[in-house]
Amino acid sequence: MKIATFNINGVKARIAALPDWLTEAQPDVALLQEIKSVDEGFPREVFENMGYSVETHGQKSFNGVAILSKLPLEDVTRGLPGDDSDEQARWIEATVIGKQAIRICGLYLPNGNPAPGPKYDYKLAWMERLQKRAEALLAQEMPFLMAGDYNIIPQDEDARRPEVWQEDALARPESRAAYRRLLNLGLTEAFRARVHGPEHYSFWDYQAGAWNKDDGIRIDHFLLSPAVADILLDCQIDKHVRAGEKPSDHVPVWVELDN
Repeated sequence: MKIATFNINGVKARIAALPDWLTEAQPDVALLQEIKSVDEGFPREVFENMGYSVETHGQKSFNGVAILSKLPLEDVTRGLPGDDSDEQARWIEATVIGKQAIRICGLYLPNGNPAPGPKYDYKLAWMERLQKRAEALLAQEMPFLMAGDYNIIPQDEDARRPEVWQEDALARPESRAAYRRLLNLGLTEAFRARVHGPEHYSFWDYQAGAWNKDDGIRIDHFLLSPAVADILLDCQIDKHVRAGEKPSDHVPVWVELDN
């Protein structure tokens, strides 16, 4: 089973490039972030014609997440538990049926800038809710993964120029500590379980020639429960996708599972 995550930075802006990538990469499940579309405006027919079922949690002009799946989906839920007043569309989850059932959680974690400030407070509070959701899934002994744009640079080696990110919400000590608390639950960060060392990035800003300078950061992650980590075969970043026509500022990351 191949599962990919991709912050597409607008489904309508990427309506040509996204099907091309799906045709090339052939993920069984694709988790999308920043679809920037309400549910009824999502071009679902394009993907249904490619054999995917489509589940969205959209929002006009901002945020929005989706699941595309060639495998059966069950018990789809929308919105991260813990704050009924949160109207931002950043979380979707469903059970995907392969050899075994896996709970797939697609997330778009808040950016949090400027930090400190209300947006950063929201980011940290969202991460506390994420921690509680992970704890709940672990308590249920349900195999699960949480994947998407975490807006977290886990370590200095995950940035070309870590010094410029020190006070940014993506790399502040509080952000990294919250991310480590997730790992300390017993979750496995899939990419670092398979690939080590610096110069592996999933995001390059559109400004200041960041792509040409390879001035990137790694902020798109898969966190796996122990049962899913046991069936992890590979995890890679599809960097070449950034060179396509009208690219997103992110590139896809994918895992291959023995499922």
